[in-house]
Amino acid sequence: MDKKNDSRIELLQGTLDLMILRTLLFGPSHGHAIARHIRMASEDVLQVETGSLYPALHRLEARGWIEAEWRLSDMGKNAKFYRLTRTGRKRLAAAQSRWDELSAAITRVLRPA
Repeated sequence: MDKKNDSRIELLQGTLDLMILRTLLFGPSHGHAIARHIRMASEDVLQVETGSLYPALHRLEARGWIEAEWRLSDMGKNAKFYRLTRTGRKRLAAAQSRWDELSAAITRVLRPA
């Protein structure tokens, strides 16, 4: 394994789902753009691989949290665009609240006053 692979952070399934839902809050997007947004927003720390992204998108679609439709991308190619559903927005709000609680608790343990 090279140094680049060693430094990549593996994403937990629920965390990836949360980041995808949050990304789609900005509007419909195709898979490559979702992965790019996560990478750029994390300042290149988080890199979502295709082997993780598309199963997550299919899982979210099966749960009814996102919907997909085929459209032309900016590059003029057919791409599957995903968008949040009403249920997905509710799930995002709940998951984001839970994430805030968990991250605050972890911070209290790692950086006690």
